Amino acid sequence: MYPKSTLRPLGAAIAAAVFAGLPAVTIAAGPELSQTEVLSGLENPWDMAFLPDGTMFFTERCRGLSVRLPDGDVQHLLGMEGTDEYATTADDLVCQGQAGMNGVAVDPDFDENRTIYVYSASTMSEPRTNRVLRMTVNSDFDEVADRTDIVEDIPYKPEATDHPFGDAGAHNGGRLRFSPEDGYLYVTTGDNHNSEIPQSPERLGGKVLRIDRDGNAAEGNEPPEGFDPRIYTYGHRNVQGIAFHPDTGQPIVTEHGPWHSDEINALVNGGNSGWDPRPNMAGRGDCPDDYCGYEPNQGEGMDPEERAAYMPVTDTETYPDAMKPAWGNDGLSQGISSAEFLTGEQWGEWDGRLLVGFLGIGFGGTPVGQRINVMDIAEDGLSVNDVAEMSPPMGAARFRSIVLGPDGDLYTAVDEGSIYRITPE
Repeated sequence: MYPKSTLRPLGAAIAAAVFAGLPAVTIAAGPELSQTEVLSGLENPWDMAFLPDGTMFFTERCRGLSVRLPDGDVQHLLGMEGTDEYATTADDLVCQGQAGMNGVAVDPDFDENRTIYVYSASTMSEPRTNRVLRMTVNSDFDEVADRTDIVEDIPYKPEATDHPFGDAGAHNGGRLRFSPEDGYLYVTTGDNHNSEIPQSPERLGGKVLRIDRDGNAAEGNEPPEGFDPRIYTYGHRNVQGIAFHPDTGQPIVTEHGPWHSDEINALVNGGNSGWDPRPNMAGRGDCPDDYCGYEPNQGEGMDPEERAAYMPVTDTETYPDAMKPAWGNDGLSQGISSAEFLTGEQWGEWDGRLLVGFLGIGFGGTPVGQRINVMDIAEDGLSVNDVAEMSPPMGAARFRSIVLGPDGDLYTAVDEGSIYRITPE
C-alpha cells in the first residue's frame, strides 16, 4: 500500500484503483546477486544485443547505435540528428517523446553476414514513420554500412494530443527480437494514441510483425483476410517487450497498459489482443481526440456509473475470441517494459523463469513500481503460477531493457543512464 501523500490528484477512480491494491508478490528465494556497472553517463539507453564473445551493441534513444567490445572499448557507430562523435550520422533519424532509436537485434548468422537491425523514427517520409534498418558492421567494429530500410511504414505519432503522456512520439513500441524457434524477426509497435490503428488491417501500429531479413512477411503468417501479410498479431496498445519460451519457443509479449493495467500475453498467430480505443465502441461516449482508454474513458454525456468503468486492455466483450492475458497487474499500470527468460543452472530456482522490467510511475515525485518481476509462467504462456520480485543490487530504477548475456549474466539498461551486469553468486 502506498501512502496517500505520495499521490497527485488523479480523480476518484484512479485513487480507488491504487488503493484497491496491486497483485501480491513475494521476494523471490533465488540466488544472491552482485552487480557491475558496465556503462554509465548514457542518455536513455534503450536496448542491447550480444554476440557470443560478449560484444554488446546498444542504443540510446536520442543519440544512436554504439558497440561495447569485450575489452571495454566503445565505438559509436550510427548517430542521429545532432550528434557528431559517431562514425556515421543519419540526419533523418530523430527522437521525440518516446520515439527515437529503440530496439536492436543481431542477425542469427552474424558471423557470415555481419548484419544488425535497429528500429528508429525517421523523417525520410512525410509524415515521419518508424523504420526497421538493416546494416552491416565492418571487421573492426568501428563503422556500419549498407543501410537498407526493410520496413518503412510503421506509424509515428506526429503531434501532441489531450491525453496523459500525450506528447508526440508516444506509444511507439520498438522492440526487435529474432525467434530462436523459427528464425524470423519479430517487431513490436504501438498505437500512437490513434484509436483507428490497433484494429486496422493495413496500418502497422498496435501490432506485432513477423518478417524475414528483407522485411517481407514471414512464411506461415495467418492474419485475417485483408490484413497486411506482415502482421502476426494485432489489437495491441503498446508492446515494449518480447521473449521466447526456452522450451517451446512460444512468443510472449509485455503490453504497456493505460492507468489500470499492464499485461503479459502469449501470441497466437493471427490473433487479436483486444485493444480498441475508438469512441462509441461498447457503449463509450466521445473521448478527447477520439481516443478512449484513460481516466476512466473520459466519455462526454455518459452515465456516471459507465464512466467509472475502465476500458479493458483486452476487450473480451467486444472481441470474445481475443487472446487472453496470462497476467495483468490490475489496480494500476506501472509501465511494463521489456521481457527475458533466464536460463542456466547458475540461476537456481529461477532457471526458466520469465523476467519483466517495469519503468514505474511517479506520484508527487515519488516513483511507484520500479522493479523486475520473476514470473513462473506456464510453457504455453497462458497462465502464471507465481509472481516474485527480484531485488537488484542497484535498487529501484526505470528498467528499460533486460537481456541475458552470453556469459549467463543478466544485463539491464535503465533510463537513468547506465547499463548494469547482474551476476548470480
